[in-house]
Amino acid sequence: MMPWTGSAMARILIKGGKVVNDDCTQEADVYIENGVVQQVGRELMIPGGAKVIDASRKLVMPGGIDTSVHLQETFMNAATADDYYSGTKAALAGGTTMVIGHVLPERNESLLEAYESCRSMADPKACCDYALHVGVTWWGPKVQAEMEKLVREHGVNSFQLFMAYKDQFMLRDGELFQALQHCKDIGAVARVHAENGELVAEGTKETLDLGITGPEGIEISRPEELESEATHRAITIANRVHCPIYLVNVSSMSAGDVVATAKMQGKVVHGETTVAHAVLNGLQYYHQDWAHAAAYVTVPPLRLDPNTPNYLMSLLGNDTLNVVSSDHRPFTINQKAMGKDDFTKIPHGVPGIQDRMSVLWERGVVGGKLDENQFVAVTSSNAAKIYNLYPRKGRIVPGADADIVVWDPEGSKTITVETQVQGGDTNLYEGLRCHGVPIVTISRGRLVYENGVFTCAEGSGKFYPLRTFPDFLYKKMVQREKCTALKPVEREPYTGEVVEVVVPGRRDFGCSDLDTPTRPCTRHGGVRDLHGSSFSFSGAQIDDSLPKRSSARILAPPGGRSSGIW
Repeated sequence: MMPWTGSAMARILIKGGKVVNDDCTQEADVYIENGVVQQVGRELMIPGGAKVIDASRKLVMPGGIDTSVHLQETFMNAATADDYYSGTKAALAGGTTMVIGHVLPERNESLLEAYESCRSMADPKACCDYALHVGVTWWGPKVQAEMEKLVREHGVNSFQLFMAYKDQFMLRDGELFQALQHCKDIGAVARVHAENGELVAEGTKETLDLGITGPEGIEISRPEELESEATHRAITIANRVHCPIYLVNVSSMSAGDVVATAKMQGKVVHGETTVAHAVLNGLQYYHQDWAHAAAYVTVPPLRLDPNTPNYLMSLLGNDTLNVVSSDHRPFTINQKAMGKDDFTKIPHGVPGIQDRMSVLWERGVVGGKLDENQFVAVTSSNAAKIYNLYPRKGRIVPGADADIVVWDPEGSKTITVETQVQGGDTNLYEGLRCHGVPIVTISRGRLVYENGVFTCAEGSGKFYPLRTFPDFLYKKMVQREKCTALKPVEREPYTGEVVEVVVPGRRDFGCSDLDTPTRPCTRHGGVRDLHGSSFSFSGAQIDDSLPKRSSARILAPPGGRSSGIW
């Protein structure tokens, strides 16, 4: 490769590689100028002075888009080990050129104020393009108004809704219904964390009552049926309001099956899993070393069934699940140790922003579950389509942002915490040998990483405003709503007589479905109440006026006479 020079900053030629998009692979050169892909093809006519990157026997792919990262965030009384500088730098080292972070307001906190606070921390530090999801952690008219303002004026197009974290972030079903309805009205992406928060809370109490306080408690208290039930409920609610739904952190086979069934029924459902859930299993929680076990604590938890990762990888391969994120939320062992005597106090989160693409290539592509085009789809292109970035991002075509990674499918590296760029003092994939590594990362036409050397500056990344109503989610839904709009039946009004039903001695009639009494209504006008006793201690009985029945001689007792020797 030619040495880097300042004059080549605006012009780069990637020569001799295979360009891999989500739908095709072609041998082509890529010419970049002023941060944009200008030409893709063979024997290109380009001006002089361009830096030439030799991509012979390499793959040239769209830079990764990590749709869920938690940077410079305080969660469960612990601050994450990465800010927007170290976190985005680690992303670039792993081949990711855009991240979408989280804004998680406290209950009753202004969404706008939380968003502005996050922007003020991220803008001076980010090394690559970034966007933000905003959490809807409570519900009310103020939240509704601020969601609309964030969408119209601040470049936010996605909101995260929680069915878990009772008394903290959780929305009740009625609130979730209204929030999804509002997301549809403003054209936002509704991200839903689906776990039954009520039953998680009960399961947590039960687990602690049994004396289980270690990391295994996270898996015991949050079984996968609580995820699959909530997943089905979330899809049902979204379907009732005609809102596309995007399920995050899908972690179990049963939840994956719910998503698959919904898709087969034609519902507009998309799913995201994490690289940890698609590669690891919950046996780690039962490790004898407490620190080792605690390092894997996340929610939903890794699943105990060792077949789960293989199953989730297959769902990625058949497009049931669409996106793989890192859900990067790194904590140190000392921070995790806040829960050494109570698993509910272990901060939830695992690292992965740097290793996401290499680990997925190793287990997905090398493992035969994904081909190179599907790999591009689940790490970049699908996310770009869902969040209305496509084809500016997620594809290598003329006019697209020059966010590109040169990938060496024959190269290899061993993952270790000692050489990682991302924060934290643990790595979930310690010792894993990955075949397939990024060797060059280009962000917005700037060469920011090359063979282990960074040339990115703190704050060189930009906030990327996202547009609403992405066609990938809403085009089909809008048309479907037109076709299935409910209308009243047009008929002539009834002009006949109407009988007024009057119940003697009672002012109300029947029981409303909306106001169910605490005791069932059993008395019915004109009919004797067979459940009530007619016996009275007063001497006179209710049936004294009825004629007495004449006595009858019993010729044979019930069941017939006994003719035995007795």
